[in-house]
Amino acid sequence: MKHHATLTACASLLAAGMLAAAVPSVSADPAKYPTHEAAAQQLRQAGITWSSSGRCSDRNRSTCTSFTQINKATIAGVITFKKVSRCTVNITGGTEKGHSPGTYSHWNGYKVDISPNQCADNYITGNFRYAGRRGGDNAKMYKSPAGNVYAREGSHWDILYYNGNR
Repeated sequence: MKHHATLTACASLLAAGMLAAAVPSVSADPAKYPTHEAAAQQLRQAGITWSSSGRCSDRNRSTCTSFTQINKATIAGVITFKKVSRCTVNITGGTEKGHSPGTYSHWNGYKVDISPNQCADNYITGNFRYAGRRGGDNAKMYKSPAGNVYAREGSHWDILYYNGNR
């Protein structure tokens, strides 16, 4: 029970922006996060692939693509995107180190990167509202009706699933 209270307190501080974005020493809440293997199985069943330059899934290596501590709602979001768009979806970035920090970050389970392709590009730009350019990297952003943000970075789409937490 003490561990649960600590997780709850940390989650409250994180949501309020009063705790550092990445808290790797706090173990994951299984109600919020699937294991890498469980997330991979869900993605596989939905017909979603993933790849990494290092051909690995270690969360602590930037060349891997990991789903460790990814939000269940993020997995559900990318699966929904695949279903409604009917596009090929290949995830190239998950919760591994090497992405920008912040509350709504890859590390904290809110983001995935997907490979661009004509189908996904057309679906995003044709169905989601243009939301301007992101500060820092000038990426064009598109906002879905659910409030999720799709930013077109150089080699991929950086997708932020707010999961109703905003």
